Amino acid sequence: MVVKSQILAGGRGKGYFKETGFKGGVKVCQSPDEVEAMAKEMIGKTLITNQTGPEGQRVQTVLVHEGVDFSKEYYLAFLLERAHDGPVMVGSPMGGMEIEEVAEKHPDKIKTIPIDIREGLTKTAGKQMAQFLGFTGKAIDDATEQMRGLYDLFIKNDCIQVEINPIVQTTKEHYDEKVYCIDAKLGFDDFAGFRNKEVFTWKDPTMEDPREVAAELVGLNYVGLSGNIGCMVNGAGLAMATMDVIKLHGGEPANFLDVGGGANEKQVEEAFKILTSDPKVKGILVNIFGGIMKCDVIARGVIAAASKIDLKKKGIPLVVRLAGTNVDEGKKLLDASGLLIESASDLDDAAAKIVKASRK
Repeated sequence: MVVKSQILAGGRGKGYFKETGFKGGVKVCQSPDEVEAMAKEMIGKTLITNQTGPEGQRVQTVLVHEGVDFSKEYYLAFLLERAHDGPVMVGSPMGGMEIEEVAEKHPDKIKTIPIDIREGLTKTAGKQMAQFLGFTGKAIDDATEQMRGLYDLFIKNDCIQVEINPIVQTTKEHYDEKVYCIDAKLGFDDFAGFRNKEVFTWKDPTMEDPREVAAELVGLNYVGLSGNIGCMVNGAGLAMATMDVIKLHGGEPANFLDVGGGANEKQVEEAFKILTSDPKVKGILVNIFGGIMKCDVIARGVIAAASKIDLKKKGIPLVVRLAGTNVDEGKKLLDASGLLIESASDLDDAAAKIVKASRK
């Protein structure tokens, strides 16, 4: 039997547990007693892998499954690929290892087959991939049928990723050379959640950054980073530019927080709460380009949030740069607020000021 830690990250087999140093979040066991012992080593502890970051993820459940004897292991994935304007099937005969490592060291060992979304995955394309991977005998037909089934799953559930690593060919002695998917990672399109409501009920918020969960609940986009300067912007492109300019001035962004084009005062206030909940944040930069989102609305939200949270008491400097629709009204509101809000003339000026202020 196999015992697998259930966390939202890959590399579990090579990971280790923070509390005990116990190595391996996936274990092959020969008896029920060994299964119980391995489960006790995993459940309730924090597993760190090369995909979790140093903070790791807490293991709350484990999967116990029948093991299979296999002689060959391969990599298979279905993805949406912009370069091909649609879905693709990606495979490698070097399964059971990180595909990024294969791509770097053995690019010739990866094959990508574009799929016409109107036609679907043909038997010909499936057989071509099965042979490239290295399946032999009647396992080629079995692998082809499984690929067609996986593609069907990919399309019907609005997936952005279905990754099987590894997909294996079992030994002839025990399983008559059948094909099994013995590990999988699935990703779903959030924007298609209304079509896949059952799938999204399976979401486990305890496996995610609580700040990201809080942001999603109020319609904001948040991604935590490792720096100390909190960023609040409107628009993903502006967020990326803001983080780049902060780094250009020697600072490190603590997050990516996009309030979008239609945020209201309440959402801005919630954004500040999320930013200041990070103990690493030593300064906040608000960079707003008023288009759909008006600068005076942002200004009112900033003033309300700064007043309630009391940034001065927390010792967190705040630099605000506004441009675009109703910018003059926004600046007047900030100036008349009586709060310690430092304004900036442009993005470069704003980044320089917040980097300097966050070092005090």
